[in-house]
Amino acid sequence: MANSGPFDIVVLGGGSGGYACALRAAELGKTVALVERDTLGGTCLNRGCIPTKALLHAAEVADQTREAATFGIMASFEGIDVAGVNAYKDKIVSTTVKGLTGLIRSKGITVVEGDGRLAGPTSVRVTAPDGTESTLEGRHIVLATGSRPKTLPGLEIDGERIISSDHALRLERVPGSVVILGGGVIGVEFASVWRSFGAEVTIVEALPHLLPLEEESSSKRLERAFRKRGVKYELGARFQEAKTTQGGVSVTLENGKVLDAELLLVAVGRAPVSEDLGLAEAGVETERGFVKVDEFCRTTVPTVSAVGDLIPTLQLAHAGFAEGILVAERLGGLTPAPIDYDGVPRITYSDPEVASVGITSAQARERGHEVKEVVYDLAGNPKSKILGTQGEIKVIAAVDGPVLGVHMVGARVGELIAEGQLIYNWEALPSEVAQLIHPHPTQSEAVGEAHLALAGKPLHVHG
Repeated sequence: MANSGPFDIVVLGGGSGGYACALRAAELGKTVALVERDTLGGTCLNRGCIPTKALLHAAEVADQTREAATFGIMASFEGIDVAGVNAYKDKIVSTTVKGLTGLIRSKGITVVEGDGRLAGPTSVRVTAPDGTESTLEGRHIVLATGSRPKTLPGLEIDGERIISSDHALRLERVPGSVVILGGGVIGVEFASVWRSFGAEVTIVEALPHLLPLEEESSSKRLERAFRKRGVKYELGARFQEAKTTQGGVSVTLENGKVLDAELLLVAVGRAPVSEDLGLAEAGVETERGFVKVDEFCRTTVPTVSAVGDLIPTLQLAHAGFAEGILVAERLGGLTPAPIDYDGVPRITYSDPEVASVGITSAQARERGHEVKEVVYDLAGNPKSKILGTQGEIKVIAAVDGPVLGVHMVGARVGELIAEGQLIYNWEALPSEVAQLIHPHPTQSEAVGEAHLALAGKPLHVHG
């Protein structure tokens, strides 16, 4: 068994959190080894954010083609070339992976291919694809092994009729009908894609609303838009069992309702990849499979940190980036501030998009805030009319205090939430934002209008 090192840092996992940590550590002059058993970029780049957003853009093009006559454009919709859509999606992924791989190598980071496992508090044993083993020594180990799709007890994902998001990204046809188990971000995004591609879609969500972690009014707006698009959903409905049939799958809910479809997509969340990593033997504590960390991503072992989907924080690539950078800077002798997870933007890229930053009105009241809020309907925004989108901007502020939450529904609002992030994280008062001049005609004007109204000087807002 060959030995290598010692490196300053050995990162286990080349996804968002892992590679961000490796890149920042290398910038700070650290020697870094990055262990990855699959393709650099992890879930987000290869099986998550990037390919799903490519599908969602293709879905948007399909809808715009169908609706071209609305804009006076003569076009005909001939159908979906799934092979062509997949080629477009895969090219984006492969070119991005290639760029990332080149960047990592250019920084002098040693990339080691294989399955890594803690062999102690400062060493990682790597099993290469050919079965050979080596040990990497590191003054510090960073765990960034990510997550995988979850399922429910008694529900077996077979990859044929009952599938995960991984399988959904590799489908070579548009299913005629789909039941989606789970109305969170993943379920809602695939529902949006498949509906645009022509499938009959039904979402089953155990909680009372789609996107249950969002502001309730945003969830209701999305539900209204989905109803208009022909996306069906069963809310407050618990799954009981699924059986494969000759034509697909039959799903029974606890209320006795039976849903038949060609496919069942299981989108009930993602579980941390923490088994067989040698965590317990090394003294790294876990809880429900997640690695326990403090606000600086330190585990119960002083020489081991953990970031990304492996720890119980927001399962978002950009949160993983921030955690990886935080760890690299801490190990590089800097003093990074802990992450305020309320201040991390959250986006669902469905049609319409749903985006938010800060806290909901319910959370604000739970935390003892006396709040005031304004809802600006995008029906009053000229650029939204041009785009043909409907939705709203809702801003929640403390009475005589800063903005506590910004919640958006509508086309392209994922791009708008960046301003909401600055407003929340800089603890801006509505009156301060109201002074800023937003360009016309843009959707960003809606953000300005909402703050004008909150500051007591509404322009195009009734009331």
